[in-house]
Amino acid sequence: MTGLRERARQAVRAELTEVALRLFAERGFEETTVDDIAREAGMSKRSFFRYFPAKEDVVLGGVDLMGERIVAELAARPPAEDPWSCLHAVLRGWAERIDAEQRALESLRLIEATPALRARFHARREETRRLVADALVERGVEPFTADLLTAAAGAALECASRAWAGSDGADRLALVDRAFAELRPAR
Repeated sequence: MTGLRERARQAVRAELTEVALRLFAERGFEETTVDDIAREAGMSKRSFFRYFPAKEDVVLGGVDLMGERIVAELAARPPAEDPWSCLHAVLRGWAERIDAEQRALESLRLIEATPALRARFHARREETRRLVADALVERGVEPFTADLLTAAAGAALECASRAWAGSDGADRLALVDRAFAELRPAR
């Protein structure tokens, strides 16, 4: 269970993220400073840095935590489940949670439109991909196959996310399911 202090910290982080995303949408990512975000949120620049190490982390802060949670969910799946179905189930669940947040679509569009954010996002996603491949190895999948399946799952999610971000209301989960179905390994 999360303590009161941690819940308060999460609430401040969520508020800072909301303020920052609004300012980024109004002014642009590069044109918005940490001072702008902090001032708009009613805090000092120094206080901002207690919650985020850099401006980019306001947008990307959840990626690292998400990777850890994905690995935990993979470990909790039935041991006899094939690796591709396991990846599909866990990653579809994450896509469903992200779908529930309008902020996720705004963040994805901002990341895709901002070269600095896109580069950092891809670096963090690569680290998450490595953790997921390691989790598959822990489930008994040979390392090469684990790496290949994880890369294919990442490609499926990336294509579905790109199509979703560029659409006017496409069903993201249907796109994820379609991508996983089209890439399903032959037995």
